[in-house]
Amino acid sequence: MNLSVDITNESEKSIVSLSGEIDAYTAPQLKDAVLPLTKTPEHTVEIDLENVNYMDSTGLGVFISALKSTKEHGSKMKLVNIQDRVLRLFKITGLDEIMDINSAIRGGSE
Repeated sequence: MNLSVDITNESEKSIVSLSGEIDAYTAPQLKDAVLPLTKTPEHTVEIDLENVNYMDSTGLGVFISALKSTKEHGSKMKLVNIQDRVLRLFKITGLDEIMDINSAIRGGSE
């Protein structure tokens, strides 16, 4: 399956809506889309994972790279609307403790 990346830019925030799977094949596309957004100081990058139903460790690597970039450039990254099976990866690795994650899915239950 492929990954669809849709970016909406607002004044101080970019919303990255993802749909599909994040794996070794699609991770470079995600990295190319997200990392440049993290390089603007005071900018928030909100990544909507509502329509991502699969992610492997390669995807986690992209989010770790993006987090490092936000710290280097004074920006922020928020992950929102994460499905349980993807959220589980963040919890197993402890990344949910260091990343800004809002796991509530619109129209779903916690």
